[in-house]
Amino acid sequence: MSNLRPGILFVVSAPSGAGKTTLCRAMFDKFSDLRHSISFTTRPIRSGEQDGVDYHFIDQKCFDGMVVSGDFVEWAEVHGNSYGTALATLKHAAASGSDLLLEIDCQGARQIRNSIKEAGFIFVLPPDFLELERRLRGRETDSDEIISRRMLNAKDEISQAHWYDYIVLNDNLDQAGQRFSSIIEAERCRTGLLTDFLKQQFSIN
Repeated sequence: MSNLRPGILFVVSAPSGAGKTTLCRAMFDKFSDLRHSISFTTRPIRSGEQDGVDYHFIDQKCFDGMVVSGDFVEWAEVHGNSYGTALATLKHAAASGSDLLLEIDCQGARQIRNSIKEAGFIFVLPPDFLELERRLRGRETDSDEIISRRMLNAKDEISQAHWYDYIVLNDNLDQAGQRFSSIIEAERCRTGLLTDFLKQQFSIN
């Protein structure tokens, strides 16, 4: 039925360490027709990541050129690196009826909110700040200075959760996954998206 409705863009934000990426991967496992919206970034590639799969990894000069050309629907600098979402990616998905899941920071989500009203915005919350810090330290990838900066940023990011359409509390991974998948299923059933389906299948104007 997806080809009889526009593709849905799911925009997902969370503080670093809240479990956003883990939850999103679980959604890709559950929904075989859900696609990952691949952003562009100047961040160095991490171990285990693949160019064109996790991100499009480009240098700052290339990124700046895309900004000047108006290729991004949103872009932002986060933790000293640039991130951007290509407008062409979203337009193609919407036209083809493909649902996209976009993991993005609050700055970028706000920009998309201002231009794509019909997107579904989801914020993933950690149980509390103590658990968030425990998860960050458990990664054993960041220095104390970086962890402190991420915790400071988390307070600002969580203060913006109120304008998202949905909040998923990640206190238990399985339960959080159930909440997340319920949101996707509900969004896919919105009447406003199924106008063409009603017309074609039931001749309802």
